[in-house]
Amino acid sequence: MSDMNRYHRQMLFQGIGQEGQAHLQSNHVLIVGCGALGSSSAEMLTRAGVGNITIIDRDYVEWTNLQRQHLFTEDDVHQQTPKAIAAASKLKKINSEIDIRPVVIDATAENLAFYVEEADIVIDATDNFDTRFLINDLAHKYRKPWIFGACVGSSGMTFTIIPGQTPCLDCLLKVTPMFGATCDAVGVIGPAVQMVVTHQTTEALKLLIDAKHKINSKLIIFDLWNNHYQTIDVSRAKRTNCTSCGQAPTYPHLSYHGRTKTEVLCGRDTVQIRGKQYPLEMLESKLASYGEVQANPFLVSVDIDEKRLVFFQDGRTFVHGTNSIEDAKKLYYQIVG
Repeated sequence: MSDMNRYHRQMLFQGIGQEGQAHLQSNHVLIVGCGALGSSSAEMLTRAGVGNITIIDRDYVEWTNLQRQHLFTEDDVHQQTPKAIAAASKLKKINSEIDIRPVVIDATAENLAFYVEEADIVIDATDNFDTRFLINDLAHKYRKPWIFGACVGSSGMTFTIIPGQTPCLDCLLKVTPMFGATCDAVGVIGPAVQMVVTHQTTEALKLLIDAKHKINSKLIIFDLWNNHYQTIDVSRAKRTNCTSCGQAPTYPHLSYHGRTKTEVLCGRDTVQIRGKQYPLEMLESKLASYGEVQANPFLVSVDIDEKRLVFFQDGRTFVHGTNSIEDAKKLYYQIVG
């Protein structure tokens, strides 16, 4: 039985109250990405009592994550725990009353559609625009609000996108320049992450309790280090002929030709290959002839000639130590045949 006393201070807040708290507990949030933004958003919404949270992430915990990615520990690094699994484990200890579902997959048009359709809102916590464009098209196809967020260095931006009302991500990109740099290239500080998370989760709470009149309709851009904070009215950016949110949408990013199949992970000296699913036990046995193998229920990894290969349960493979898709595929096929 739920102990509502844990939400006492939140229910005292006039904007939420008992009725709003009941809405939170009956709603479902999808968080796509569980790095800096995703782990912090998940923790804040878990503590707030959102009844159902699904976390999708394709990666596992590494040392560089610990500086800014909440919920993860050194033990998660040693165990190569997938981020979604590590986050869910910690979140269940914070609030055992809610349903937290970790999903270790690479978001594609096919597998992401199911999760977007069943959620009430979507929070963008990704690190690439390929996935954001998928979210954008799926959110408009299924009429789900989603909250864009990004940060790099000491800067960040966020915008709440409501199908049928606001400009979509494609519309925004036509009028607003986005960050060109990445965290891997110029770094990022924790406070910038938390500022984006603060805006995203506040907007999420408003949407979940149906406080539509409180939704921030402006694009927020800030630079904490240089003391800049700006809100921009982008309402005129919405285009009637937009292929994602216009009068006759075709959702181009959901088509086969609009997707990335094999990709270099931004700034990480890593290539991702989406291939056939192999039993992890079989891979563990096969990889043993190449070197020392690390394994857990979600992935198997081995170091070969200054490269590390990490095979995931869903058929993806990370080839660390190269930005060459050709070299990565060559090594991959050398092992799996």
